[in-house]
Amino acid sequence: MPTLQDPLTIVTDLDGSLLDHHTYGWEPAESWLARLQAQHIPLVICSSKTAAEIIPLQRALGISGAPFIAENGAVVRLDDTARPAPFLPGNKADYPVLCQRLAELRARHAFKFTGFADVSEKEVSEWTGLTEHDATLARMREASESIIWRDSAEQFALFRQQLEAQDLTLVQGGRFWHVMRQGSGKGAALRWLLQHSSLSDSATVTIGLGDGPNDAPMLDIVDYAVVIKGYSKNPVILQRQDKHNIYHTAHFGPEGWSEGLTYFITQ
Repeated sequence: MPTLQDPLTIVTDLDGSLLDHHTYGWEPAESWLARLQAQHIPLVICSSKTAAEIIPLQRALGISGAPFIAENGAVVRLDDTARPAPFLPGNKADYPVLCQRLAELRARHAFKFTGFADVSEKEVSEWTGLTEHDATLARMREASESIIWRDSAEQFALFRQQLEAQDLTLVQGGRFWHVMRQGSGKGAALRWLLQHSSLSDSATVTIGLGDGPNDAPMLDIVDYAVVIKGYSKNPVILQRQDKHNIYHTAHFGPEGWSEGLTYFITQ
């Protein structure tokens, strides 16, 4: 088991993991956050949230300027610039183009779904429990769209097929489906970040924490994986075979987050 003296990097999901699913608070994790900060252990956010949401959160957590992954891996930030996934050559699927493609598919096939681009901050606030100010930040998207699917399973299969034909893919999050460029995702983004940032030291030991199916690719490539008990109807299924390096928590949210770090890190 790693210790606080090892060259650790903590990679964390936000909603339902470090942040409470309902309140978005992180108070139960504060003691562990303080320990990590005291030992200068990097905390890398890997979330479905936008860069506009993550930057003020980093400030509140005392980790301003740290690299992060936003929009489920569709956006990566190494420094002060958040940009569409740099590990995808020729990535032109920025937000306006993506929304135009989705609108065309909806018109052509009569798909029933609603995205963030279709509604106001007030509706996003009602969907998520965010304040209208925070809902505004959630709508400041760069390379992915979050949607609520309201159609049949047959139509969904056709929708997925049509997206693939346009080099797009679907990722399931805790509340929404996320449409983004094929090849992006939390796992691909983290792999790129670990190779091209200040975290690229080969001796670094990574611990990942997440609660949803969209976290699985990220949890598959870290050294130690914490699967936090979540509210999703779909389980987090990992492909890795080293079961002794996977821990499933008994608690939700930041309580489970702290439980996972306590399990893996020898204090």
